[in-house]
Amino acid sequence: MMHQWWDEPTAGEIVWCHFPDDVNPRPKPRPALILAVFDDDAPQFEVRVAYGTSQRTSTLHRGEFSILRDRNPVAYSAAGLSYDTKFDLKPALDLPYTTEWFSVPPAAPHGQTPKLGTLHPSLVRAVQAAFQAATR
Repeated sequence: MMHQWWDEPTAGEIVWCHFPDDVNPRPKPRPALILAVFDDDAPQFEVRVAYGTSQRTSTLHRGEFSILRDRNPVAYSAAGLSYDTKFDLKPALDLPYTTEWFSVPPAAPHGQTPKLGTLHPSLVRAVQAAFQAATR
């Protein structure tokens, strides 16, 4: 099966990702935060992503941060999320930015692209703290 490459993403975008489990894409797509974009083989991009989950969003462990509707409605809206979501920066993975790993989310808020939304500037400190904790 031939996989299509998506156009260049931007670090800080929240995208719809089939975050892999060992060697296979997970059947259930989930939000993922793009931490870095590698353009060595442009226009074929690779991205480093951290997965998001709507489970236990109020309990944060080392390397995690959350985007909560009630606590930060502006950031929640910018992220394009449907549920309170926490992101774990510890198991960040590098994946080809292709239709194998990324797909258009159900509401397609940004057209035919995997993009759900963008990390709001108010969350940069939380992400930096999570990243530093994850890499210790």
